Amino acid sequence: MNEEFLKSFDGTREAGAIASGTLDELNTIIKPGVTTEKIDKVCYEYINDHGAYSAPLYYRGFPKSCCTSANHIVCHGIPQNKILRDGDILNVDVTAIKNGWHGDTSRMYLVGDVSVKAKKLIKVTYESMLKGIEILKEGSFTGDIGNAIQTHVEQQGFSVVRDFCGHGLGRKFHQSPNILHYGEEKTGEKLVAGMLFTIEPMINEGVYNTKVLSDGWTAVTKDKLLSAQFEHTVGITNNGYEIFTLSKKGLDLPESLK
Repeated sequence: MNEEFLKSFDGTREAGAIASGTLDELNTIIKPGVTTEKIDKVCYEYINDHGAYSAPLYYRGFPKSCCTSANHIVCHGIPQNKILRDGDILNVDVTAIKNGWHGDTSRMYLVGDVSVKAKKLIKVTYESMLKGIEILKEGSFTGDIGNAIQTHVEQQGFSVVRDFCGHGLGRKFHQSPNILHYGEEKTGEKLVAGMLFTIEPMINEGVYNTKVLSDGWTAVTKDKLLSAQFEHTVGITNNGYEIFTLSKKGLDLPESLK
């Protein structure tokens, strides 16, 4: 990689560490009785305390610093005075901007005593993201990512959301390439060293169809069954890949699912 790519990797690494640190901070507060508004406040304060700011805040009118998507919410849930209840599952999605560079990540949390079915969905979603990451190398295709994810998910009896995808990022929040989480091998855009993008599969318990609510943001499953998501920011190197948003505390997956 040339000097420009190295600079972009350094910047993304710093932003990614702040984003993943934000999600680590939430491990101590997410429990029954907590509101998603409280979660948003913690995210806002952690990101600002680390000399960064939240990319979602006011992005295209989005009113909060993170997305909180519980149960059948697929993505882009808006934090509010919703009280988390025992048995809920929750995705929190944060993006930190540090010195102009973006680090984007999301993680699932268990709220109290969660069902066996929900735990399986979360674990399969996490595994599918890792399978999409593990095949990354220069010369592969974006379709290879989607195929690896889709194959694993459907073998486990779940479905891959089609309406949302991963995306390139860097100094911009969203840019090319689009990373579909389903598809055929050897299709799509060829991966080259220096590329930065997210892999963020949204996996549904039932059918993959979604709809967006009247707030213009919140996407839910059409059949009202559960949905789960994980997300990492990654980069293509000369000899493979780098993950920029790994938890320094090993909290990428809920402890009880390891």
